[in-house]
Amino acid sequence: MKRFIAAAIGSSLLALSACASDPQPQTVEVGLVDYAFEGLPTELAAGSTITIDNRSAAELHEFVAVLLPEGEERSAGELLSLPPEEVAAFFPGVRAVLLQPPGSDETIAAEGDGTLTEPGRYLVLCAIPTGADPGEYLAAAAESEGGPPEGVEGGPPHFVNGMVAELLITG
Repeated sequence: MKRFIAAAIGSSLLALSACASDPQPQTVEVGLVDYAFEGLPTELAAGSTITIDNRSAAELHEFVAVLLPEGEERSAGELLSLPPEEVAAFFPGVRAVLLQPPGSDETIAAEGDGTLTEPGRYLVLCAIPTGADPGEYLAAAAESEGGPPEGVEGGPPHFVNGMVAELLITG
């Protein structure tokens, strides 16, 4: 009987350790606030999906996830302090762009649906100009044919105010 109990405990511990070492994809709601990402974990399993909830009263916010090249070790702050043309070199790695106007439940999926399937380190940011008119920005974005909208008035991008993070996708 003691051997049976010991075997049952041992197999239960193996099952628990397998679950702990094999994270499962999940759906995570991230709050977009002036100027941060609330509820964004530092690590998620490949196949996890991000949904957004813009909690700002006035600012349009976005969730942009950029897969960084393997071996890139600079911090988010270091990367975003590079000259604009060097930062732009990372943007072929964009895997998700989700926008949401203030006061709206509608998420605009400009790139992907928020599911991050590729393992690696991601730079997460909001590049909307501070104080930009949400309607004007969205209209300009619709006409920009995939690039950043031009001619929209506003201050520095939200990431300058701290709306930037790093996310590790494991898999």
